[in-house]
Amino acid sequence: MKSSPALCLLLALGVWACGSSKDVELNARRMTGGDPSRGPALVRKYGCGSCHIIEEMPEAKGLVGPPLTGIAKRVYLAGQLPNTPENMMRWIRDPQSIERGTAMPNVGVTEQDGRDLAAFLYTLR
Repeated sequence: MKSSPALCLLLALGVWACGSSKDVELNARRMTGGDPSRGPALVRKYGCGSCHIIEEMPEAKGLVGPPLTGIAKRVYLAGQLPNTPENMMRWIRDPQSIERGTAMPNVGVTEQDGRDLAAFLYTLR
């Protein structure tokens, strides 16, 4: 029986979702090429918490955008973009190129910071 890429992705995500926190961090690094441990500092640097709630960060309690806790398990980003590492990094770095007029601003996230933020977000389950 031939399996579809979508089925393989769902199975991989399912296995990934069941791992320990160490496994989750390792998978987030592999998926994004980023360092999830840099995430909290970058959330503060770019002001993500002024618009988003992140339960793991008590100071991040914004109400403009959706809560980011559990984002690793979501199927879509911005309501339309499949939740893949490439799309996550693209959304973080240049949301206006994906959805013109979105409330999410382009705040000048560098490529490496985008990788690190995405890695951090993929640990939020």
